[in-house]
Amino acid sequence: MVSKLSELGLSGYEAKAYIALTKEKPSTAYEIAKVSGIPTSKIYEVLGKLLEKQLIFPLEDDQAKTKHYIPMNPDEVLNHYLTNMKGLVGSLKKDFHKLNNAQEFGHIWNISDYDHLVNKAHRMIESTKKVILASLWAEELDVLENPLQKAQERGVQIALVHFGIPKKRVGQVYHHPIEDRLFTEQGGRGFVLVVDSFQVLMGTIGQDGSTEGAWSQNKGFVALAEDYVKHDVYITKIIRRFEKELIQTFGENYVMLRNVFQDEEKTETLYPVSGARRSDGIT
Repeated sequence: MVSKLSELGLSGYEAKAYIALTKEKPSTAYEIAKVSGIPTSKIYEVLGKLLEKQLIFPLEDDQAKTKHYIPMNPDEVLNHYLTNMKGLVGSLKKDFHKLNNAQEFGHIWNISDYDHLVNKAHRMIESTKKVILASLWAEELDVLENPLQKAQERGVQIALVHFGIPKKRVGQVYHHPIEDRLFTEQGGRGFVLVVDSFQVLMGTIGQDGSTEGAWSQNKGFVALAEDYVKHDVYITKIIRRFEKELIQTFGENYVMLRNVFQDEEKTETLYPVSGARRSDGIT
């Protein structure tokens, strides 16, 4: 808690004093110092700073010889910081947009932490105005279901390629037909998120939990990821309607279809005319 409060701008001693006072209130300066571990020689200086920040208050009707203090309600304190931070961030965004109005951001940022990947995806979904294209597994859908639902409720169109039989549905869901083989081949779960044809987040979550990913607004990177998701959608639509014919033609798991180095088929029945087959598949 001390570390978190320090990120809001309190010193270590200020954070300790405020926490101590929320545990034992009202308290005297001596009692606060004793509970918090702050040296008594520093406690009045620390309390003075907390009074300036209006995080604590002296009891006005205190008849005791020694002054007692009470804390501002923690919810009020945190809501105040949250409001100020949102205003500050919003103002800075406008300032930076003015500075970089004509500049394109095409950098690709690497991500190697799972929580970072998920948090970035959460923020991207919250900022979406029109369209979300996503390709993910059940584990990530569990984490992102709530922001995706909220995006759908505000009118965002969602197309989702889901690996594994989907137990939850947000937007238009397409079940990828060969998830087990892909998991083995790729060594983990793939992740793709494209919002508004503007920014993309891609990654792989390994079987050991390791994460390798990247985020970018690079137009080429965004277009590539968008095409990747769309083509998976095309494939799932085709397979759902013509699965029997595809297996007869290309084998189980469409192994011959997925072999990009050869254009072969399992059956010859589509080519009844006798003769040698050319490399392009035409007799």
